[in-house]
Amino acid sequence: MYLKEKNKISDIKWNLVGILGKLLIDLLFNTMKIERQGFEKVKPIISSGKVIFAVWHSRMLLVSYLCKGLNGTAMVSSSKDGEIAARIIQRQGHEAVRGSTKKGGLHALSMLIKKVKEKNKPGLIVPDGPQGPRCKVQPGIIILAQKTGYPIAPISYSAKKIKVFASWDRFIIPLPFTRCRAIYGDPVYVPQNADENERKKRLILLENELNRITSDADRYYGHNVIRD
Repeated sequence: MYLKEKNKISDIKWNLVGILGKLLIDLLFNTMKIERQGFEKVKPIISSGKVIFAVWHSRMLLVSYLCKGLNGTAMVSSSKDGEIAARIIQRQGHEAVRGSTKKGGLHALSMLIKKVKEKNKPGLIVPDGPQGPRCKVQPGIIILAQKTGYPIAPISYSAKKIKVFASWDRFIIPLPFTRCRAIYGDPVYVPQNADENERKKRLILLENELNRITSDADRYYGHNVIRD
């Protein structure tokens, strides 16, 4: 009985974390002017719902806001920090599959492939998460694209006034009432018959494109975060 009550209280706490987290993100970005660059070239694949969004760990915040309500499926770390992220993205209208490259990764990837394919849902992937290396694509997203046949849409952003954290990923948070620029990169397609060499080529292509659009967004506001 005690354990049941304890679990109930814990669930209430995590539900509140999700509600408050989504509310704070909404409030923050509602104060800003957000510009989108390159959206038209990816609009058809986003509208189809058959797309995998790729964003660096440090640039998740605005992207989660822009993608809310798309009914996507995201891989989220099974850590305590991952629980916070999972609860927030669930409130943003997505489904969270728990796992990472270090713990439960293969099972989570298999579940993600199944859910994306069966339910025709967009995928949301942080290819350098949850612990890096920073701005280096891990192979899971390439396998997901190959197995589903979905194109990968790279997306990143920066803002005029930002707080850069001294974390492994150099996570950024835009300050209220600033200007933001989201940049959509060229889609990356992975053939379903791709061999290991071809997958590696597509991985490098995605990594370079994510770094390019992140650097472009930073340079627009005079920052150099990705190279710091």
